[in-house]
Amino acid sequence: MGVSKQQAVENKRAIVAAAEKLFRQRGVAAVGLAELTKAAGFTQGGFYNHFKSKDALVDAVMEKAMEEGAALLTTGIETSKAEAADPMQRHIEWYLSPEHLANIEAGCPLTAFAGDVRRLGKEARQAYASGLVWNFDQLAKMIDGENAPEKRKKAVALFSQMVGALVLSRAVTESDPALAEEILKNARQPLLQAIGG
Repeated sequence: MGVSKQQAVENKRAIVAAAEKLFRQRGVAAVGLAELTKAAGFTQGGFYNHFKSKDALVDAVMEKAMEEGAALLTTGIETSKAEAADPMQRHIEWYLSPEHLANIEAGCPLTAFAGDVRRLGKEARQAYASGLVWNFDQLAKMIDGENAPEKRKKAVALFSQMVGALVLSRAVTESDPALAEEILKNARQPLLQAIGG
């Protein structure tokens, strides 16, 4: 008896979720197909029922990660507005927080995949670039009192600094936790000042 369409969809989701977790933790190149299928609870044959290659899986992971990253930002903006808080200030505080530092598996995918993306296939790189542009656009909308080109310029600068600080902080968090916190704190304060927070 074959697998139902619903079960096939769930199986594919399970493979993508297991792959995303491993890719975020260790990087795409460091994770082999045998490890991926084992983590997802499938055989390699079962994997190929859903994906023609590892590259096709990477494309699916990147698309899912960008969609979930967009939902995360949208929810944060809506929650801030509902609580009459400054969405940009809240976003900076969250992005450069110890909680986000530790949350590689479910935090911002733009930071999680920053080191891998240039070595990925065309579709995955395009999904990442589209996610990055979308984030710039959303952040620009949160900046008050300036014309559209200036808001975009400021959003690009702010987000680039946030990503850079988080990447550096994650790079040293296991070997020097105090340095990781210092990076976050010293990046967070000037950014909050730049937006008047």
